[in-house]
Amino acid sequence: MNEGLGTGMGGHGAAVRIERCGKTFEDGTRALDPANLDIARGETLVLLGPSGCGKTTMLRIIAGLEPPDAGGRILFDGVDVTGVPIERRHVGMVFQSYALFPNMTVAENIGYGLKIRGVGRAERDKRVAELVALTNIGGLEDRRIDQLSGGQRQRVALARAVAVRPKILLLDEPLTALDAALRERLRAELDRLLRALGITTIYVTHDQAEAMALGDRVVVMRKGAIAQIGTPRQIYFAPRDRFVAEFIGAANIVEASARDGELLLPGGRLAVAGAGSSEHAVAMVRPETIGIVEAAASQLTGTVDSVSFTGDRQRIWITGAAAKPLAVDAPNILAVTAGDRVGLKIAADAVRLLPND
Repeated sequence: MNEGLGTGMGGHGAAVRIERCGKTFEDGTRALDPANLDIARGETLVLLGPSGCGKTTMLRIIAGLEPPDAGGRILFDGVDVTGVPIERRHVGMVFQSYALFPNMTVAENIGYGLKIRGVGRAERDKRVAELVALTNIGGLEDRRIDQLSGGQRQRVALARAVAVRPKILLLDEPLTALDAALRERLRAELDRLLRALGITTIYVTHDQAEAMALGDRVVVMRKGAIAQIGTPRQIYFAPRDRFVAEFIGAANIVEASARDGELLLPGGRLAVAGAGSSEHAVAMVRPETIGIVEAAASQLTGTVDSVSFTGDRQRIWITGAAAKPLAVDAPNILAVTAGDRVGLKIAADAVRLLPND
């Protein structure tokens, strides 16, 4: 059954099914609640969540580095690989540390997996050259690893992982060690590379910007369980609960009584689709969906508490409109100062009702 795991690679990866996979360590610590998840062939799926939420544990179970609890199964293209060791699962892995061989050149690092698989020198050199071009590290082939920058090492690690044409590429926070500017640039390059390769990719991160930029779908995890699965847009605009709303981007959480589809706030009223009437409603409003208007033209008003100019926009904090200050992301040309009385314009469909828990 397992001899065929490395055949039929093409460039399209494998479909992955996770069935009832949980993980309890010997000391009784529950790292992952039993989870079910389907990943399509060629999809980039991001596991997102804070430290200790179980995302790396799930990645290690998929890789074969950790066995799931009894009853859990991992299937690649319908084949049960739960008992198959990592070296026979035909997966490629990139770790946060990159784990490159310091005694080898760049080219030797990239071709290492091919060499131990018995790929001939000519084919090996050809594939290394292709990946050097694809990852933009031309001219570095003969350099030692300690002569490379962090971004160059990351590219070498990626090239080495995909050189063997894995069915599945697993990445565990590969950009975390880089500075912010380089991380953003390499994120765009990584997205281009993954689209070009078409490999099924599972990417672990705690960085929401990475998740939004790279994922076809995002799995938000919390305390060893899946909190929500969806496209980046679904996760951002329609979070399932308060945790997801606050973890993904900036969010104003508004709590108030509701009457006839409106929240009754200290600064006025806020229309909310589907709010009905209740003593305690909880809603989310993203800062960029709030417009600043003349106070006389709005049913909801407040006072500018502070303004932080960030270049392409400004973050304005408004007090008095709701029980807690509201964050507003406004155009950088808007002229307001602390103490100004302003109106807030918020479309009813920009307000997301959340479970009241």
